[in-house]
Amino acid sequence: MKITMNMDITAADVPRRIISGRIVPFNEVGTPNIGRTMFLEDSIQIPDVSAIKLNLQHDQTRPVGRAVSIESKADGIYADFKISQTTAGSDALVEAADGLRGSFSIEAIGQESEQIDGVTVFSRAELVGVALVTNPAFSSAEITKVAASEAEETPVSEETTIEEETVSENTAPVEAAETVQASAPAVGVAFTAPRSPVVDAGSYLEHSIKAQMGDEDSRQYVRAADDSTTTNTGLTLAPHLNQFITTNFAGRPSIDAISREALPASGLSFTIPKLTAVPTVAATAEEAAPSETGMTSNYITVDVVKYAGKNEVSYELIDRSNPAFFAELVRQMQFAYAKATDSAVQASLVANGTASTGVAATAAGLQSFIATESAAAFKATGEYASNLIASPDVWGSIMGMADTTGRPLYFANNPANNPGAVTGNSVVGNVLDKALYVDPFVAASGFIDDSAFLVAPNSVTWYESPTTTLQVQLLGTGQVQLALYGYGAIAVKKATGIRRLNIA
Repeated sequence: MKITMNMDITAADVPRRIISGRIVPFNEVGTPNIGRTMFLEDSIQIPDVSAIKLNLQHDQTRPVGRAVSIESKADGIYADFKISQTTAGSDALVEAADGLRGSFSIEAIGQESEQIDGVTVFSRAELVGVALVTNPAFSSAEITKVAASEAEETPVSEETTIEEETVSENTAPVEAAETVQASAPAVGVAFTAPRSPVVDAGSYLEHSIKAQMGDEDSRQYVRAADDSTTTNTGLTLAPHLNQFITTNFAGRPSIDAISREALPASGLSFTIPKLTAVPTVAATAEEAAPSETGMTSNYITVDVVKYAGKNEVSYELIDRSNPAFFAELVRQMQFAYAKATDSAVQASLVANGTASTGVAATAAGLQSFIATESAAAFKATGEYASNLIASPDVWGSIMGMADTTGRPLYFANNPANNPGAVTGNSVVGNVLDKALYVDPFVAASGFIDDSAFLVAPNSVTWYESPTTTLQVQLLGTGQVQLALYGYGAIAVKKATGIRRLNIA
């Protein structure tokens, strides 16, 4: 593939200053800055020849010429570069002619590649620039011709491929080569950078001194070394985030599912009156004495329990730590308090609740449990068992329940005969008109006994005081003790209003 433009030039107008050679070989392994690399034949696309500049040592701020001809052959890509009439351009011609800077190195955007035996093999790439270098990534990317002559007196007409700043009306447009749709986006610029002599502290110091004395090559070597994470790791330290990873759970689903009241202001126990016999009324004949049933009462005693935890930290940690540490410490202690109190309520439901009629661990069994025990709880207490507390395992089973055609029962959008709504991103749902509370602190594992509870909220009450945080400094060690505590009490008022799942 060779792209040219036909136009007349005169040697008097443009002195001949050309550097030519193979800029990259095909099917040859080289070692650019991205590691062992190879370009397949016809793998490199050149959208615009005139846009390809020739830079010194891959420094795009130091261009010395521009491509006027690029030809793709079986063994690689060959190019001619017109060198600018600048001091840097003249130096580049001399250095190329003397072999001081006698090789090419391409600058390309890789688009399609694969790894084969540790070699990155490109099947598609786009050429964006070429560099004049001293040490090429591909040993065969060499300058083959340097033409530098002064302008001649007579005009000549030749077919060449120089850059044309203004296209005349008679110039035919250059037809673009057929492009191939890339199957993957560009992966970035892959520069076949020259090998730097800076390999240790001694060579770094050597070229630092030379750079201070005006050596441009040494300046480039030092700058490249400073940009490397290998030689300057102090600038690439991993950031330390203030976000903490925790598996603690802040909610208290079982407490949310029952009634709640404030704890009395004093005492380590309190009593609640409870009727043991109630008055009765009956149909009474004329002139007959009315029936009489004396009302009697008793009381239940509710114990107040202290829930507390502490954390000891050094004074140095308190004095020198990020403020986020203290916020997270208090937050984690609050999580632990929530877990302890909710687990206590769970234990009380298991110890005091009424076992249900045995059911199967299936959708039909769940429906039977809710239907039968709702009626039983209302009959025994006169209250509606409106809340269903379930373990995560039962929650998962509910989401997987389906009808005979395989359609989900609960995890669907208004299906026919919809029995409720339970989703995978919420721990509150609806099962057969019962509010669902998923509690990770349920002790039972699996769809088994005591893994779910149907509760009439007023049958059990959680009494709680505000929590308190204490801080004490130990002068002997300099440690600081932080304590979080509160008081709570569980009153089971009607055990028949708590229905425990019983698997037959």
